[in-house]
Amino acid sequence: MEEKLIKAVSHIKASKYRYKIMISISNKIKLPSEISRDVGIRLNHVSAVLNDLKSHELVECLNEDAKKGRLYKLTKLGKNAIQIIDDQH
Repeated sequence: MEEKLIKAVSHIKASKYRYKIMISISNKIKLPSEISRDVGIRLNHVSAVLNDLKSHELVECLNEDAKKGRLYKLTKLGKNAIQIIDDQH
């Protein structure tokens, strides 16, 4: 396993919120409000976690310039990291 992928798996596993949000958008493009409802985490916390995941190249915002209605999806690295975590369960 490459080092970048190992770091990604470790980063996700270190926080249940990161994991829940990653699972929520694993196969879909979602708004932060949809993620918030889906996983039961307050919207402001979801936004903070999405920014963290984005800085680690695990999620990407498809319409960064939008003030409202930002859409998020997993990056290839994010998908690979979630796949590894899920394969362990």
